[in-house]
Amino acid sequence: MAGRPAGKSASKAPAKASAKVTIPQLPWSQARPAPVVLVSGTEGFLADRAIRALRDELKRNDPSLEVSDLEADGYSPGQLLTVASPSLFGEPRMIRVINVEKCTDAFITETLGYLESPADDTCLVLRHGGGVRGKKLLDAIRGGLGGGVEVVCTELKKEQDKVDFASAEFKKAGRRATPGAVRALVAAFSDDIAELASACQQLIADAAAEITEVTVENYYSGRVETSAFKVADVAIAGRQGEALVMLRHALASGADPVPIVAAFAMKIRTMAKVSGSRANASQLGLAPWQVDRARRDLQGWSDEGLGRCIETLAETDAAVKGAQRDPVFALERMVSVIASRGERR
Repeated sequence: MAGRPAGKSASKAPAKASAKVTIPQLPWSQARPAPVVLVSGTEGFLADRAIRALRDELKRNDPSLEVSDLEADGYSPGQLLTVASPSLFGEPRMIRVINVEKCTDAFITETLGYLESPADDTCLVLRHGGGVRGKKLLDAIRGGLGGGVEVVCTELKKEQDKVDFASAEFKKAGRRATPGAVRALVAAFSDDIAELASACQQLIADAAAEITEVTVENYYSGRVETSAFKVADVAIAGRQGEALVMLRHALASGADPVPIVAAFAMKIRTMAKVSGSRANASQLGLAPWQVDRARRDLQGWSDEGLGRCIETLAETDAAVKGAQRDPVFALERMVSVIASRGERR
């Protein structure tokens, strides 16, 4: 009987490690450097935030930080050991690995070996978006191999979680926003945490005084019912009729044409930046989730059509700022051009 439990325990080691996590599990906002940092969870925007915060902290500690990027789903044997090898001048290193949820067998094997003796002055950041692939590696990390921490980035589903997130955005910037203003923002952008963050940052940059419900209404009126980003998404997907109906509903609810154009411009500019480029997200100055979204949006688009839409956006921006007498006509024309992917009809 004595031998049986021991054998059972050994065979169940990964599951036990998964059940009993021995490393710190931190929220995205409290990410901190460690020899290995597992960034887990399905919320890509918060994961990108956490990884960027890690890089910034490491840079503050030593501006000579050397940053390397690997893709676990296209991993070739020896890559990790190569980038983790000591450099000539001994700079500290940060190794960012994406798509660990799709990793190759070679990546699992070599990373487990690396974690037995992590390189000095190196922070290995592993981004795992969910699923069972790589479970052996995750269980080992959570069981303490490598002396790491886990940063958990789950979706913010509860309204209070989103309110807390928006409040933290203003607090971090040293700006005061009333509870009513925060809740109005959450109501307008509840479907997408990235858009909520963008709205907070716009108010932080543009609003001069205390941010109130009136401020939010002036900037984002009508978005509680219809977000400008939703109109843009529908138009980019080619659903012209639906996009025009949503646009008219937003305008009837009091939405300002200027932020509507800004929302379209933000998405089209990102698509243009990604189109035809093989650069990674950091080289483009974008978050990985933005690149993934832009690539999906670009399906069915031509470079000529994209260029025509950019020209139309510039004309519409001028129109809604006073260059034309009928900004609504300019907006509807913009939606029609974008919904047709810039193709002449």
